[in-house]
Amino acid sequence: MKLKEQYAALKTIVIKEVLRFLRIWLQTVVPAAVTMGLYFIIFGNLIGSQLNDVSGIRYMDYIVPGIILMAIINNAYANVVSSFYMSKFAHFVEEMLVSPMPNYLILIGYITGGVARGLVVGSVVTLVAMFFTPLKVYSVGVVISVVLLTATLFSLGGFINAVYAKSFDDISIIPTFVLTPLIYLGGIFYSVDMLPGFWQKVSYINPILYMINAMRYGMLGVSDIDISTAFVIILLFVIVLFAYSLYLLHKGVGLRN
Repeated sequence: MKLKEQYAALKTIVIKEVLRFLRIWLQTVVPAAVTMGLYFIIFGNLIGSQLNDVSGIRYMDYIVPGIILMAIINNAYANVVSSFYMSKFAHFVEEMLVSPMPNYLILIGYITGGVARGLVVGSVVTLVAMFFTPLKVYSVGVVISVVLLTATLFSLGGFINAVYAKSFDDISIIPTFVLTPLIYLGGIFYSVDMLPGFWQKVSYINPILYMINAMRYGMLGVSDIDISTAFVIILLFVIVLFAYSLYLLHKGVGLRN
């Protein structure tokens, strides 16, 4: 397959994926903005006004980076898991698999769609946050890197979930029973230093802790985790999940049954 043809194939998948969630923006973008707005009102204004500063930062400001990243994680994951599972359910994924299009292009196309939705929703949530507090950015480069890597990572996670899913129920099990607990225990609403020694050690096992702290460092300049360690862990997860996703496509796991 020539380079020009590969570009055309990738462009087609990306456009399809982006238009897919933009067409139904009332279901894909608005609910996230409303939900995150409620977080800002309840946790930031109502509860946060009664709490002391965390790491020398006002509580509302402290939770903003985590809430933005939470919206990005959920939407990047949801976009890919639902879209790729539908391609299996409607049996048009076979057309891509038998085409001369390389598997890595198929994967990158779906990932790009997930990242795009994560960025759109993240931008909307950021605008909502500006109604509650003046946003600060300590390092633009760190913020952009964390957002792109995190959206890519959870797009890959959604892809793997979709590959193994055998029913519509299967695409909601992981987000409900795995992803949501990890997000809420990832330090969005608290500093890991507030936890007892044992629970601090348990928290360090949670990969989302590193992403949220890296995002918080990028916006506020504070973090419970060494920033270089956070980036190494995020990159490692991205590489491993990308390689595993390519392996699943190559073997046709869950796709050629």
